Amino acid sequence: MRSARLGPEQRREALDRMAAEEFDVVVIGGGVTGAGCALEAVTRGLSVALVEQRDYAAGTSSRASKLIHGGVRYLEQRDFTLVREALRERDLLITRLAPHLVRTVPFVYPLTRGPRERAYVGAGLRLYDTLGGTRAVPRHRHLSRRATLRRAPALRPDRVVGGVEYYDGEVDDARLTLTVARTAARYGAVQATSARAVGFLLEGERVAGVRVRDLESGRELDLRARRVIDATGVWTEELLPQLQAGRHEFRVRVTKGVHIVVPRERIRASTAMTLRTETNVLFVLPWGRHWIIGTTDTDWDLDLAHPAATRSDIDYLLERANRMLVDPLTWRDVEGVYVGLRPLIAGEAQASSQLSRHHAVEQPVPGLVVVAGGKLTIYRRMGVDAVAAAVRGLDRPVPPSVSAQTPLVGAAGYQATANRREAIAAESGLPLDRVEHLLGRYGSRIDELLALVAERPELGRPIGGAEDYLRVEAVYGTSHEGALHLNDMLIRRTRISFEQRDGGLAAAEEVARLMAPVLGWDEAAVRREVDSYRARVAAERESHQQSDDSTAEEARLAAPDVRVGATAG
Repeated sequence: MRSARLGPEQRREALDRMAAEEFDVVVIGGGVTGAGCALEAVTRGLSVALVEQRDYAAGTSSRASKLIHGGVRYLEQRDFTLVREALRERDLLITRLAPHLVRTVPFVYPLTRGPRERAYVGAGLRLYDTLGGTRAVPRHRHLSRRATLRRAPALRPDRVVGGVEYYDGEVDDARLTLTVARTAARYGAVQATSARAVGFLLEGERVAGVRVRDLESGRELDLRARRVIDATGVWTEELLPQLQAGRHEFRVRVTKGVHIVVPRERIRASTAMTLRTETNVLFVLPWGRHWIIGTTDTDWDLDLAHPAATRSDIDYLLERANRMLVDPLTWRDVEGVYVGLRPLIAGEAQASSQLSRHHAVEQPVPGLVVVAGGKLTIYRRMGVDAVAAAVRGLDRPVPPSVSAQTPLVGAAGYQATANRREAIAAESGLPLDRVEHLLGRYGSRIDELLALVAERPELGRPIGGAEDYLRVEAVYGTSHEGALHLNDMLIRRTRISFEQRDGGLAAAEEVARLMAPVLGWDEAAVRREVDSYRARVAAERESHQQSDDSTAEEARLAAPDVRVGATAG
């Protein structure tokens, strides 16, 4: 079994192998779906390569609502199949695949309209409790008005008549994606980020691989494969026009979801909350020393790499949340903002909130499989279906799927390691809360970080300007987790970019200098990375002051990209 390490040396070796070998499967896209496809394929005994044009989880997979859930609102749409599938995957992640990453969180659904609403919500949550067929989380229970306000004193007493408590999962979506990718690497998948697929290789009408451009060096290579899986999410239709003979029946409709981050002390509650709006639901989720509030749901047809949040998006979230909060939030409370795009399968419904969250798998031309749609929770199922389509017609038998029985990196031995948290704290000299923080991000792989701290004790200190993280995490995120740029570290390996009120500016230079020895940066490279990050933060802040998508996008795209040949930071 190979190492799960994804450092700069492993990337160089991967690109050399991609230029020299033919693979059974090439996956385009390093989001959670692409990583899931790579893991599914490699654990079925196939040779696998994965290329990603930016960074792991650089698109939708780092900008979701952080939920691992069945989707209570989909019950109202009578989409029982999707809910059942998602609940099974939720419970699998909690109990077997990623217990170190996915944590169970209680939610309060405040009732505002009396007995009929209670009966309606209660019936839906009874179904929610049973559709998945397992018992990974507690069942729902009804709450009195007093019990609801005791759990969430932040709610307006004049609007609350009662509540219902239920449970779901919460996860750092970018870390889940990275962990899936590392697990695929552990079983032999060859991977490279900053490697853009710029075209297909064709043998007649059959797709036989992809042309790849290394955005770090400008080098191009031909990556040959028996099958290609396009798992590029909102970018799904970018490469397909090259295949003039190809047809696919679905169309990806892109919608924008904006989330805001506010201080934990501004909302007095011991539980997450699910708040009704006129068309959807609003989640208020605990996130360390913060709350995440989201999301919006509007169509987007502009830049896909970095969608922008407008002033009206932020106003919408504040206004909808304040309808239920006794102490209204203001712009001064907004510590951070992030924006994600959803790749929805377009259908007959006009409202984006009514579009299906199911996924689709098609083979528009021989040799190519396209997977699109879906949601974070069912990434593994999407991989199963995409690889099942890809292996049809291969000239050798392929073993059945084992991904449901394959724990992700850090899961094996996690509970035994967590049970030793106090001993680990004493042995390492780190405070107990720091050990618990590392366990919740790296699971049983905490030993790799502690070894670095033992060699260099200064790495056990917090990062200046982002004290929730230790300096060792910046080094490890570069040496083991594939970060190539400062953006990768501050936005996805950590979530400093939206957790810190300054967007991570105070931490930027220190983090860049921690990364520099691993990546071989000189002083000029450090300055370039820091300046690029500062420009990005300034551009995002400017976009938040704009009134519409077009002007917000224009402001956001003012920041140049540090990746060679890329179009947005």
